[in-house]
Amino acid sequence: MSEYQYYEFQAIDRTLTAEEMRVLRSYSTRATITPTRFTNHYNWGSFRGDPSAWMEKYFDAFFYFANWRTYELMFRLPRRLLDLDLAMQYCRGNIARARTKGDFVILEFLVQDEEYGDGSDDGSGWLSSLLPLRAELASGDYRMLYLGWLSSVQADELDEDALGPPVPAGLGSLTAPLQAFADFLRLDPDLIAAAAIGSPVQMEVASDAEVSRWVTALPESEKTAWLLRLAGGQDVYLRTELLKAFRDAQGQVVAPAGQPRCVGELLEAANRLAEARKQEEAERAARERQRREQEAAAAREKHLGNLAKREPEAWRKVDALIATKRPGDYDAAVELLRDLVDLGEKQERQAEIRDRLARLRQEHARKPTLIERLRAAGLLG
Repeated sequence: MSEYQYYEFQAIDRTLTAEEMRVLRSYSTRATITPTRFTNHYNWGSFRGDPSAWMEKYFDAFFYFANWRTYELMFRLPRRLLDLDLAMQYCRGNIARARTKGDFVILEFLVQDEEYGDGSDDGSGWLSSLLPLRAELASGDYRMLYLGWLSSVQADELDEDALGPPVPAGLGSLTAPLQAFADFLRLDPDLIAAAAIGSPVQMEVASDAEVSRWVTALPESEKTAWLLRLAGGQDVYLRTELLKAFRDAQGQVVAPAGQPRCVGELLEAANRLAEARKQEEAERAARERQRREQEAAAAREKHLGNLAKREPEAWRKVDALIATKRPGDYDAAVELLRDLVDLGEKQERQAEIRDRLARLRQEHARKPTLIERLRAAGLLG
């Protein structure tokens, strides 16, 4: 297998300048570069830039894939939308990390799994499916961060007595991007289900009336500041910040947190769920197997009933098939003889059937191919 690497960067909160695009082009003549995107893949060479440095300077999202099953995802968010201390409550291990650079918090998720995938993945579809997570995170939905923490739990990066971070609401009903992120992290569904037990079902959503009363009560200077930012048209997270200010003023959080549990408790809960799921699957498989066996027995009973009505004809067909001396017809004759033997047992005519088989063996003793098939089928004593 040849070496393959895929790189994709996206600028979301602003577009790249012409000068920035020129600088990026100096790193690759083959890359696709637009005011919002840089993508390239390498079959033999290597990327000459530094993804971490590029995220600090140019881009808001990054995805990397190598065909030796290394995956990396980075998101950059303004510090006013994501507090570093909060992010680091969740991003504690080698898989999930958080750091700051200037006015930004940068999240990094690294997965290395040589056994994952069937070799068809080229990395190109991942970032588009994961990108909505950044907006969800900016709005205060911390489920992505909690899934990142679960990946550290699953990888045994944390002590069993370590207390987990607050459990965000809605873990039991992941959005499509969150499910894609769980797949990206190779998270055990039983571990997610165990964590969801302590997760509030509903997210807190402010009503229009509550927001309206709060906005009306704002000092005129604050209202003016918000409106000036809106008029500037460059503040892509203005609504998010406004709602965050509302929640802060009300002492609310967008995602009510459940009680955290220690790592060991969570792993034990996941193991219990896994055992219960396996037991349920085994019982379901047993019921399905019994159903198929009953259906097969009923079908067999019906087949033998029909055969009983034409048994003399069936014996004549056996003779005709054997007479062709063709291996394929020998096989058909053996299958028909099996049916006749079963019919004889059903009708308690075993002795008669044994006599007929003995005569058949004697009559065709000089046909070794047939005799071998009869012996292999257990039709000869």
